[in-house]
Formats: sequence, C-alpha cells, structure tokens
Amino acid sequence: MRLRARVAVAALTLALGTAPLTAPVAVASAPEPMPLSVRQPVTGPDTVALRNAIAGLPDADTSAALIRVGGHGSWTGTAGVRDLRTGAPALEHARFRAGSTTKVVTAAVVLQLAAEGEVDLSAPVTRYLPGLLPSSFTTPPTVRHLLNFTSGLQPGVNLGGTTEDMYANRFRTLTPERVVATAVAKGPAFTPGQRQVYQNIDYTVLGMLIEKVTGDDYAHQAEARVFRPLGMRHTDFPDGPDPRIHGPHNRGYSIVGGRTTDVTEWNMSDRWAAGDMISTTADLERFLVALFSGRVVPEPRLKEMFTVPTVHEGTATYGAGLERFEVNGKEVWGKTGSRPGYHTVIAATADLSRTLVYSVNSKSAREDGLALAQRFGFPAFNR
Repeated sequence: MRLRARVAVAALTLALGTAPLTAPVAVASAPEPMPLSVRQPVTGPDTVALRNAIAGLPDADTSAALIRVGGHGSWTGTAGVRDLRTGAPALEHARFRAGSTTKVVTAAVVLQLAAEGEVDLSAPVTRYLPGLLPSSFTTPPTVRHLLNFTSGLQPGVNLGGTTEDMYANRFRTLTPERVVATAVAKGPAFTPGQRQVYQNIDYTVLGMLIEKVTGDDYAHQAEARVFRPLGMRHTDFPDGPDPRIHGPHNRGYSIVGGRTTDVTEWNMSDRWAAGDMISTTADLERFLVALFSGRVVPEPRLKEMFTVPTVHEGTATYGAGLERFEVNGKEVWGKTGSRPGYHTVIAATADLSRTLVYSVNSKSAREDGLALAQRFGFPAFNR
C-alpha cells in the first residue's frame, strides 16, 4: 500500500531568532488520525500508526516530517510546514542536514579503500597518518577501532555542549584538524578495543585518513565513490563554512533562550566527515538499499558494517558505522543523525524486507532522538 499524507496546517507568526510564536491562524484543518479499525496489509508497515504520527503537524515540538518506508510494502508521508512564518506546506523532496548518517558514507568509503587494498583495517591508524598520535598512545588504535568506535580517543574541542550553547557560535569555524589535535593531546581514554564509545572524533580522523590515502579531499571522494555512482543528485556537503542549505528545504527550529528560534543557517564544518552531509529522503533511501545490497561496499568488507565487536567493558551495538537495534522482535540496522532543528534516521532489516528513511524538523532533535524514533520510525517495523 502506498499512501502519501500531506497536511496543510496553521500559519504561525515567528520573528526569527528572538520572538516567541503568536497565536496560530488556521488556514486548513489537519486530517483526523486514521481509526485503528482501518484494514491494512499484514505484511507491510503499520500505516495506521505512521499516519497518526504525522497527523496534526506542526505541533509543539515538530514542524515537519518526511517519511519513506520500503521493502515488502511501501508508504510515504509528508506533513507539517516549510516555514512557521508563512505556514507553507512542507516540501516532500526537501533537502536537510543529515547529521551523523554521514558516518555511514564515511565508513563505506574506508571499506571501499580496504577492498582495493589501499587500507588495512587491522593496521594502526599511524601507518596512514604518521605523527597523528603523541607518545602517550602506547597502543595506537587500528583503522577498525575507529570504524567501530572502540578507538579510545577522547573528544576534541567543541563550540558548546547544548544547542543553546552552540547557537551563539553557529557561524564560527572550527576546523577538523584543530578538533583532532585537541583530542589526541589529551591522550587515550582507554586501551583500544576495551569498550565502545560512540563519538564524532573517530570519524573525523577517518576523514583525514581518506584524504591522506587518496590525495583528494573527503567531499570529492564521497561524491565520486558514492553519490555520483548511485545517482544521489541532491546530496553533497557545504562549501567549507557555508551555513546555508542550498535548494528547496524545510526550515529547522530549536528552543533558544526559552523561545522557538530558526536554526536553519549554521556552520557545520567542524562535523565534516562525521556529520556535515546534506541530503534528501529519496537519496538516502537509494543509498541504503544499494549499501545493503552490496553495490557500494563489496563482500567480504560489507560484513564489517554488520559485525559488532566483542568488548571487555560494557556492551557494544555498533559495527562499522551502522548500529544494531531490535524493534518488535526484528533485528534492524541503521544510523541516526541529529543537528539543531533536524533529526534523520536511515534503517533497514539486513534482507531489505523493510527499509526506513525519515527527516523530522524538531526542536528536540538533539535532545530526544529516541522519542522521535519511537514516534516516526518504529511503526515501520511494528509488523
């Protein structure tokens, strides 16, 4: 069953960056949630729950949602508004900040280089980036340790720990090189492989490795190896510190100083190979299906993405770039991505019997990704 839900909703007044919302002026009524008694195919996604999830947008937290479900049964939904000031309907093919789903692309490029014999995953990262680590790293992490977040590296300098803290610095540039330099200067947090800690620094270093091995810049390698071959025509990276999302997009909002604030323009260059990508749901769906089908990373290297390491402390859920989840008894592999105002998920069963890509414009995008996934993503795998 293929169903496109589009919701035209209230026009809201917003003075960008400072003023609170005023009372809405209704321009059209949102559809009522679909009653649970509506018949739906038993082999497809839970379309009732998906439709109910987006009915009534925008709400107090979320201004827009774009959802694509595929596999055995498909469903697409677009709801909410493009801009809270005008109340214009959300754009189905909008471009958005894809956040840490970028890491899956970075992992794919590294694994391609491994398949070509250019990178040994078991080799220390210093083989490819000599001089990267100070003498405090008596056991340098391997490339594989970076891929599966068991490197022991510590985070580097950042521009704030919360959206509110970062907002004041949103147009500042923090280079990946400085981030890495400040990270390694701290020394190791633990012996590589001892435990798994999800963080951006591992993939920032992998971006540097890609550039060193190929003699090319990371963004061009991602385009040449992934985006262009797959026909991902609406996916790219900002030009350095450019804070804009070029092309059609839905605006993003967060709470800053207790007020709903437009956070669409933002310099994300410090996230780089760990989270700087801009894409669309259709492009990410194309990437997801091609990746899981073995058309991006060849076997046996593809297995690295679905191999969770054994660690000595705590638990591990990540392979190389992908995280393993269980939803309603189904094993699902995917990646979340959150930037101020934008929350993204790509996920699928290993056999591609069910796929999911969504982008949600949410004020809580960075603070409560699990709640957003439970609302907008889990229904795709409920049945």
